[in-house]
Amino acid sequence: MGILLEIRPHNINERSIQSIVDHLRKGHLAIIPTDSIYAIVGDLNHREVLEKICKQIGKKPNQANLSILCANLSNLSKYTSPIPNPLYKLMNRLLPGPFTFILKANTNIPKIFRQNKKTIGIRVPDNTICQSLIASLGNPLVSSSIHAEDEIQEYLTEPAEIYEKWHHSIAMIVDGGAGKNIGTTVIDATTDHPEIIREGLGVDQL
Repeated sequence: MGILLEIRPHNINERSIQSIVDHLRKGHLAIIPTDSIYAIVGDLNHREVLEKICKQIGKKPNQANLSILCANLSNLSKYTSPIPNPLYKLMNRLLPGPFTFILKANTNIPKIFRQNKKTIGIRVPDNTICQSLIASLGNPLVSSSIHAEDEIQEYLTEPAEIYEKWHHSIAMIVDGGAGKNIGTTVIDATTDHPEIIREGLGVDQL
């Protein structure tokens, strides 16, 4: 039976953040808010996390569109091939924000991820709970969106609804207020000409 832990984005409880980080460092998963939708997350550096997330979302590792949540652009660049200057300027303008950039992964991405894909989706969420968790953990989180499995509503937005659906399989669920029901804008930046492959939040900033 999972727990629902309330954290107010504008009044971060450091003790609560530390309890989540301790939970993640053991290789467990949590559901947290981002600046778009709620996501299942785990410690990027824990080798069992990839399989655990894929099991929860019912996909094989080579089929799952996982992303990593980083603290800032400098932190992000540690996990990718060198970022060309025009792309860096674009990312610097948009991040933190609701964008996922598909980039070429380097060897700092754990080998288990690179066995499945040569690229990685990378985000810098504009969310104080996310940022506090990443800072306290000391490295990025790996994440997957969670879907509502509903013909009308694509994503669950209310923490109580998320808890009802997931508390039997995810031990810690963070209530950070209502989430949004639109995902990030996804930009494929693996070539010289970045391309929007999914329009979502923030697309009007491009």
